Amino acid sequence: MVAQLDSLYIRTSPQKTLVRLLSYVLFEGRPLTTKGQWINPLISALFSFEKRLPQLRTVHKPIFIIGTGRSGTTILGTLLSIHREVGFLNEPKALWHSIYPDEDLVGSYSRGLAKYRLSAQDASESIRATSHKLYGAYLTATASKRVVDKYPELVFRIPFVKELFPDAKFLFLVRNGWDTCQSIEGWSQKKGVEVHAEEHDWWGADKRKWKLLWDQVLSTDEQFKLLLPVRDELENPIDMAALEWIISMQEGLRYLQEFPDCMYKLHYEELVAQPQTSLTQLLDFCELSSDKRFINYACQRLTPNQPRDKVSLHQLLQPIFNQTMKTLGY
Repeated sequence: MVAQLDSLYIRTSPQKTLVRLLSYVLFEGRPLTTKGQWINPLISALFSFEKRLPQLRTVHKPIFIIGTGRSGTTILGTLLSIHREVGFLNEPKALWHSIYPDEDLVGSYSRGLAKYRLSAQDASESIRATSHKLYGAYLTATASKRVVDKYPELVFRIPFVKELFPDAKFLFLVRNGWDTCQSIEGWSQKKGVEVHAEEHDWWGADKRKWKLLWDQVLSTDEQFKLLLPVRDELENPIDMAALEWIISMQEGLRYLQEFPDCMYKLHYEELVAQPQTSLTQLLDFCELSSDKRFINYACQRLTPNQPRDKVSLHQLLQPIFNQTMKTLGY
């Protein structure tokens, strides 16, 4: 589906359909596993123009959906995009690359230096001004009051984002690890391509993201040091997905304790089983007004999924995975 649009979405709100198309075409960019990457230089030129403009709109309490990919983050963002006050950006990594050029983990826009984690110290005043100008331009272009940005890897960059937007709100979406990891594996098999003898899949250009995850995150964490001698044995799709899920969930839980006022944890399973209750509570946290159309659309769109069976993980990885599942309540 282009821009997450289906017939139900279009029927529900033709106006929001136009907003989604505008977001998709002018602000999100195309990652290396998709077609249409020719548009990226045009989007970059647009961002360069917007940086030279005065601040067009105040960015008020932006909402960031974080966690792990394939855990329901896209559907949550799509639901919120129907809300009358919201403009939704689905993984606008082109925009983030324009804000901070050293953030591209998969290599869609740069093959140079990339940082997995970003701290408050990485957020200079010029970077802050750029982020506000670009998001302000987006709000102006879409006539939206609030922006929702779904970018799961921002779970590793919460202090950085908070420094840019002190009033930001974070929706930390969690999902059963077995379902998430097998969904990641399936996505990579389906979307993976070879371009000029270079493999492009979930892990970026020739496993760029995987290497950065190990070098900058896993190798610095005491609990993963026992995995260092068997690192090569873990380079199969399901173990790789499990490691990303584990560290992403642990990162989110850590920041949930550190920043309880601006972070909200939501279980995907609760969202699809009880959409009205879950989303009503979510609106309260986000300080968004009640919206009957939004709730009705969610109730029509969401259906519970059949849980996936467990699969075998590396024997050294299994205990860490099990403990993370237990901590999350699975």
